[in-house]
Amino acid sequence: MASNVFYLKKRVKNIFNKTNNKVDLIIIKNSIDPYIDDNFFYISGLTKGIYEGSIAILYPSGDIELITSQLELESAKKSNLPVHIYNDYEEYKNLLEKLTTKYKNIGLNFTGISHKGFLNLKQILEKKQLIDVSNEICETRLIKDNIEISKMQKACNISDDVMKKIPEILYEGIYEYEVAAEISYLMQKLGADSSAFEIISSFNKNTAEPHYSHGNTKLKKGDFALFDFGAQYKKYNSDITRTFIFGKADKKQKEMYYTVREAQQIGFDEIRPDIAANEVHRKVKSFIDNTKFKGHFIHSTGHSLGLSVHDTNKGLNQNGNFLLKENMVFTIEPGIYIPKFGGVRIEDDVLIKKDKIRLLSNSPRKLIEI
Repeated sequence: MASNVFYLKKRVKNIFNKTNNKVDLIIIKNSIDPYIDDNFFYISGLTKGIYEGSIAILYPSGDIELITSQLELESAKKSNLPVHIYNDYEEYKNLLEKLTTKYKNIGLNFTGISHKGFLNLKQILEKKQLIDVSNEICETRLIKDNIEISKMQKACNISDDVMKKIPEILYEGIYEYEVAAEISYLMQKLGADSSAFEIISSFNKNTAEPHYSHGNTKLKKGDFALFDFGAQYKKYNSDITRTFIFGKADKKQKEMYYTVREAQQIGFDEIRPDIAANEVHRKVKSFIDNTKFKGHFIHSTGHSLGLSVHDTNKGLNQNGNFLLKENMVFTIEPGIYIPKFGGVRIEDDVLIKKDKIRLLSNSPRKLIEI
């Protein structure tokens, strides 16, 4: 646990080092579900629970203190950080006033707090200057440390193990929702805390909808069968996709598959430190648009991955005008979608390193006919 606290303090220092304004301390306010701020877990290192109404207070020294309710006391102790407990709103308010009394300029994560929550803090901290530090937090979270990478590798290993079992699950007449249920079960059986997001299990023409989930369509011979899912392990996520052919692939299906696989390889080859995120997307999209499938790649090449599935909302897309750096993690997931026919997507999770990428996910990328 001591090594974990070392990493947590380093994260806090990195945030403060990025602040242009003079910030005396930072408050990360966690609200109630569904307004949970992942940054509370990023800073506390806690991996279980949701900690509704809890607060993390960050100091330039790297020190961290938590404020939480009596309900969460035993769980919060696992952080190995100082924990302040309140039983009611008055105690909560008094604690916050006491811990911030010496400080004037207080940083807040504006993107992770509701308007009501902001107004509440403003009322309590009425004489303080509240400063938005959401960009600084975002920039810090984009670069993953060794603890984060280890958790994400475990999440990817679980997803890979499940993906390899899918061909054994499929049979003619199985429903999409049945495969989704099997995937969810297998992930947790293999050590995941939960599914990272709603599982996509799609057959036939449904595969042409990138964000289709699953329904009551039955699998039949000649269908595309696309599965997009991720495991969540100690709050960190994986996100992988594979597309199978149930039966023998026809010429068009093969052309789609091999085009997507080559496009993904271009993404692997292009993603590296100090290249703009949108340049990776441009190269991948340009390749597909120079085939007979022009106009059928309709989403970004990938997105940042971590505590959130779309971590910090940064992506490999046309608007991604930021430079990629070592130890960022992105998905590479080109796809081709033809309405009323079907779609192909191949997705893997990639850790950017100085000289070459490290693939965190390693399910087979060859065309598999079942």
